[in-house]
Amino acid sequence: MAKVDYEIPELQEYVEVPELESGTMAHSAPYVAKPEFQEPLGYVGEVQDDWKEKTLDAMGDMLGKYRGLQVFMDSCVKCGSCTDKCHYYLGTKDPLNMPVARQDLMRRVYRRYFTFAGKFFGKLGMPEFVGAKELEREDLDEWFSYYHQCSQCRRCSVFCPYGIDTAEITMAAREILARVGIGQKYSNEIIGKVYKIGNNLGLPGPALEDTLEGLEEDVEDETGVKVLYPLDKKGADVLLVTPSADFFAEPHVDGLIGYGKVFHEAGVSWTLSTTASEAANFGMFIGSYENMRKISLRIREAALELGVKRIVFGECGHAWRVAYSFLNTLAGPFDFLDPEYPVPQHILEFTWNEIQKGTLNLDPSRNDDMTLTFHDSCNVARATRMGDEPGGQFTIPRNVIKSVCNNYVDMDPDTIYEKTFCCGGGGGLLTDDLMEIRIKGGMPRMTALNNVIEESGVTHMAAICAICKSQFTKILPYYGMEMDQIVSVHQLVSNALILTGQVDEDDEDTDEEAA
Repeated sequence: MAKVDYEIPELQEYVEVPELESGTMAHSAPYVAKPEFQEPLGYVGEVQDDWKEKTLDAMGDMLGKYRGLQVFMDSCVKCGSCTDKCHYYLGTKDPLNMPVARQDLMRRVYRRYFTFAGKFFGKLGMPEFVGAKELEREDLDEWFSYYHQCSQCRRCSVFCPYGIDTAEITMAAREILARVGIGQKYSNEIIGKVYKIGNNLGLPGPALEDTLEGLEEDVEDETGVKVLYPLDKKGADVLLVTPSADFFAEPHVDGLIGYGKVFHEAGVSWTLSTTASEAANFGMFIGSYENMRKISLRIREAALELGVKRIVFGECGHAWRVAYSFLNTLAGPFDFLDPEYPVPQHILEFTWNEIQKGTLNLDPSRNDDMTLTFHDSCNVARATRMGDEPGGQFTIPRNVIKSVCNNYVDMDPDTIYEKTFCCGGGGGLLTDDLMEIRIKGGMPRMTALNNVIEESGVTHMAAICAICKSQFTKILPYYGMEMDQIVSVHQLVSNALILTGQVDEDDEDTDEEAA
């Protein structure tokens, strides 16, 4: 754990609403994207002399295309329902991290240039009379700072009586900034890697092939069963699209091992794709539906090329949101797939179906060294569904966990399901230059986790989001916990699943002793 020169929030029994401390996070901002990372995404390389005209043109364009954005700009009555719902405000005390205040950074400019009252009083030199302000160059810097202190988690929207979606405002602000040459290096560079190579990490096909061959060897050594992890297999039933973290990092790779075991036992042929080896879609983080579309089209093209019957997404929160909410409109129609299956399908839906059918031989005692809780990832909880019934995105993950584990405890009801607290690293903030806001923003979730650790003996927390898992491995040590206390749900499935013909090490030892 690296030393830091800022205060780590102290965990209390309950998260208290802090007193305001203006400007505590004004210094925080991500690195700005260089021109070579801007241009492949269709943006200008850097800020030009006509930045003001470009900013207002971009804002007008977005207000025209996304009617909801104008509704959100007009409908806020400053009731205060959202003020204490943001994990970043709770962790930083900065009033500009209250959702209503962060929204107003752009709303004031909107009122000045896009409402009658703002135009009228602006000409009189009194825009502040109607809550408006003139656009100045410093405003863009403030936007760049505070709109990258929002993880687009939508928790505030759950409590807003008018349904204002702060995430949409954040996305719009980032898109406007990118259009005028102030893009975020982390997100924009990653999108460029996807266009060039096919995944966020820039892993070429041979590296993926070597990784998958290694997994096959590991599983066979452990179980005695040859489980295949195929790549670019034409005619397979399932195209699995999973976050690239699943190819190399703990605990993600253990989840990928679990996917393969489930497909193997279910008797379903499947494949990964070299050209669509990334489920994540950072186009959503920067608010660019055009880039979301281009990234999504890779999946359609891979499905057509390989001739699969269905598309299944692995454990990634925002990838599932983009897939569930946008895939059919951005990259459809998918009328060439088998109509018996939903487009797309989540790996947990697949696994839960197999558990219900009795296909999988599960021994939950194989996870008895752990007492589990579950973190509802924001994009899954508040922007998607699973299965055929409302709330399936909450019940199906828990049903799977309880099927493979004997010891399970939920965290405080006010911190899970649709009220779940964000991990603190979502929305394009999973970069070291934003480590302070990530640590402080994770405080509410760490509080709820710490409580079930102390009260119920919880040892591990499961999650189904690559970003959540990466974030928690990084921030858990700052709160006195161990980085390996976060696990993948399909890691638990993998532990409990006994493959047909499996020979365990204990069984081999017994045979050797008998011999």
